[in-house]
Amino acid sequence: MSVDADIDFGMLLALPIIFLVVVVPLWLILHYWYKARASKALSKADEETLSELWQLSEKLERRVESLETILDREAPDWRRKS
Repeated sequence: MSVDADIDFGMLLALPIIFLVVVVPLWLILHYWYKARASKALSKADEETLSELWQLSEKLERRVESLETILDREAPDWRRKS
């Protein structure tokens, strides 16, 4: 009876150890690999926000160019003063 109890105890101890050593690391690696892979792409909302920001930056660039043109005409030495 003692031999059977040792075998059962050994089996009960071996299964969780095998699970922790093999299954859990593999599960974690695959889980975070999938998460990283899925997060590489931009969402639709992110794409729309990026497009809006791009358009806004182009508009601001045109404004700065217009202001520089006006300043060049009105105060030709403005670039040297700054």
